[in-house]
Amino acid sequence: MPQKIHLVSLGCAKNRVDSEVLLGSLLNKGFEWTDAPEEAEIIVVNTCSFIRDAQQESVNTLLEMAELKKTGKCRMLIAAGCLPQRYGQELIQAMPEVDHFVGTGRLSEVADLAAADALPQNFISEPGFIHTSDMRRELSTPPFSAFVKVSEGCDNRCAFCVIPSIRGPQRSRTIEDIAAEVKALAQKGCVEVSLIAQDLTAYGHDLPGRPTLEKLLRELVKTRGLRWIRLHYAYPKAITDELMEILAGEEKVVPYLDIPLQHISDRLLKSMRRATSASFIRELMHRLREKVPGIALRTSLISGLPGETDEEHQMLLDFVKEVRFERLGVFEFSPEEGTLAAQMPDQVPSKIAKRRRREIMALQARISREQNKALKGQVLDVLIEGPSPESDDLLAGRHAQQAVEVDGITYINEGEARPGEIVKVEITRALENYDLLGRIVG
Repeated sequence: MPQKIHLVSLGCAKNRVDSEVLLGSLLNKGFEWTDAPEEAEIIVVNTCSFIRDAQQESVNTLLEMAELKKTGKCRMLIAAGCLPQRYGQELIQAMPEVDHFVGTGRLSEVADLAAADALPQNFISEPGFIHTSDMRRELSTPPFSAFVKVSEGCDNRCAFCVIPSIRGPQRSRTIEDIAAEVKALAQKGCVEVSLIAQDLTAYGHDLPGRPTLEKLLRELVKTRGLRWIRLHYAYPKAITDELMEILAGEEKVVPYLDIPLQHISDRLLKSMRRATSASFIRELMHRLREKVPGIALRTSLISGLPGETDEEHQMLLDFVKEVRFERLGVFEFSPEEGTLAAQMPDQVPSKIAKRRRREIMALQARISREQNKALKGQVLDVLIEGPSPESDDLLAGRHAQQAVEVDGITYINEGEARPGEIVKVEITRALENYDLLGRIVG
């Protein structure tokens, strides 16, 4: 009988892609997947280490899975990814319950390690792994939607971020390799891809000939069967007029852009090494609104950066009022070990950072409610995901400017459609939590 394996994926969508490739390699080795960890003989936890909360979640998950070595069938527990890469030696000493620690640079060896039934080993080296289109990948999303990672690592050195030390320098995939993966996904029924990277707009600068994100998009829109391409984690300094033209003019490229801005104070942007300024950001927001009619802008901000004053917090609130982002998330600053920001003076107390975060999110909630109410009566293309878990009488889907898992749901209470179909939906009501209600009209 094949051995059963269970894989837990923590963290972001980029980590999820790694987990899907990991699972594909394990299935290639003859393992059988089970979604019941207590039935698994081998358990892999693909960890996250971006901020302290993510680290704690990873540790707690490993300890929870380790209990199954006593109460379940587990005989091998593997910790993979970011947490071992960052804290390898400390984890080895602190967590004897874990059999193997595999860093981000050696993810391709997890399947071999599991198949060999090896004695406890540690595989932590310089980050270097990135998957290619010829590697088997088992989607954890429905078959009609997938994340596509176009590069790995990051060459920016933001003062608050540990990603370069965990994931290494930027390593882009070729346009040909990405296009081959997207074509294969489309042939299996995928109609929506979300392009992701640590720094999407820097795509290709590390490759011979320096291909660009714009060139990649012009190739991907040729993919038969593909309907929506969405762009995530676009670092602001490299957003070009050509990219705006593609967002405005290419039918398959959704007018949606996820741009992590972090703050609007020149002083804080400089101390965080963001390579942007308040005037640059404001001009960029203006040009995006002007050149891409109807664009949905998503951003992430940080509350409580070292030295942030009440006046600078108010500047951030005023900026959110000014731009009226369609989507917005706020992180409370986390002083991460090994970053410059963790050593900076004037650390803002967590209590104040939390309050400031709540104030920004309360403002954004009001803006989002107003924007959603303005959609009443409009007819939008909606990708059907299936029956709603909230009620058997509702279908659940997402319109083009609702990204997977983070931007709300469009519920449908009139009409029928199959999962994976894109149908016309008239919006009849704005709901709480950024959701919408509508009826199928075509």
